[in-house]
Amino acid sequence: MRAIRVASATLLAATALSLTAPTASAAVADDNDTNNNITSFGFRVTPSTIAAGGQVTLSVDGCEGNTTVTSGVFDDASISKGQQSTTATVFEDAKPGAMYEVTFDCKGEKGTTDLTIATGRPTHHPTHHPTAPVHHGVRAGVGGSLGGLDLHEIALGSALIVGTLGTAYYWTRRRTGDGNS
Repeated sequence: MRAIRVASATLLAATALSLTAPTASAAVADDNDTNNNITSFGFRVTPSTIAAGGQVTLSVDGCEGNTTVTSGVFDDASISKGQQSTTATVFEDAKPGAMYEVTFDCKGEKGTTDLTIATGRPTHHPTHHPTAPVHHGVRAGVGGSLGGLDLHEIALGSALIVGTLGTAYYWTRRRTGDGNS
């Protein structure tokens, strides 16, 4: 009789673990994608989410030459050898909610990161001068992929595992004092 209870508890725990496995494997696949972007130099865009028309800081660490920074959401920028950062102004017509790729090129070695345009209503309506160049296009291809680990999903998965293990333990130990072993 005890063997049946232990087997039931084990099956219940295994079921709970198998239900959380797809989320874990998706997170691992996402981590592997970012590992393809390893460079010998460090780079970042601060802030990583900005309103259209806002100014971002482009930083690089460990590049022994000039760094060129390109994106479809601001004019090309360069960071001279010995400098660590520069600023760029995001185009006024950047699409809210869009994610743009930012590429850092240090002596031919390239690394990329994303810059997200904040959503919400602009406080003013930008005007476009007729002779000014028009910048169009969003660098797409990232939509729908996991953007990272969601703390709510991690908490829910942990709660399910702990609850399942606790229930299995309770039911396994419940009748040990009844003499029905």
